[in-house]
Amino acid sequence: MSKYNNNQFFKSMARTYWKPGTIIYPLPAVMVSCGENPEEYNIITIAWTGTINSDPPMCYISVRPGRHSYDIIKRTGEYVINLTTEKLAKATDWCGCRSGKKYNKWKEMNLTPAPAKIVKAPIIEESPVNIECVVKNIVELGSHHMFISEVVSVSVDDEYLNEQQAFSFSKANPLVYSHGHYFGMGKKIGKFGWSVEKKKKIKK
Repeated sequence: MSKYNNNQFFKSMARTYWKPGTIIYPLPAVMVSCGENPEEYNIITIAWTGTINSDPPMCYISVRPGRHSYDIIKRTGEYVINLTTEKLAKATDWCGCRSGKKYNKWKEMNLTPAPAKIVKAPIIEESPVNIECVVKNIVELGSHHMFISEVVSVSVDDEYLNEQQAFSFSKANPLVYSHGHYFGMGKKIGKFGWSVEKKKKIKK
């Protein structure tokens, strides 16, 4: 029998309980570009996004049905996830606060639409990484509808590649979103598998 009873155990754990909500933070703050022609090109800022499968590469974005970009993405079945940086913080926030029905976000934020490799939606040229996506399924969840999508092409600005031709986070300074606020990523702590990596033997 444990020397601690349940009451003693729970009293030692000071916790505050909140109502159920979205508290999985931080998340990438991305700008999603959409539209089949320049007249309807638009940008929507999204934090409800992420990877859902490795092979084939698949991701998702969740969008409120009332957003201007929702109908464009649903009709065209494609979009581009453009990763953001600290330099793009203002544009990222602005594009999430203004509607494409009233503003040309490209002109207002001095962003450049450029041709994607596969999809008709444009990439944002100022973004360090552009992820072209084709919608495979739409799941109506409640406040948001989830666009489950396959990644069909990825382009990376050469400016942000290191000597090994890998993407350099230290050069890009990616932007993340956490509970209503934007942050930089901070310093590197480790790499995948470092906690179980065997120490290299020093040759004598």
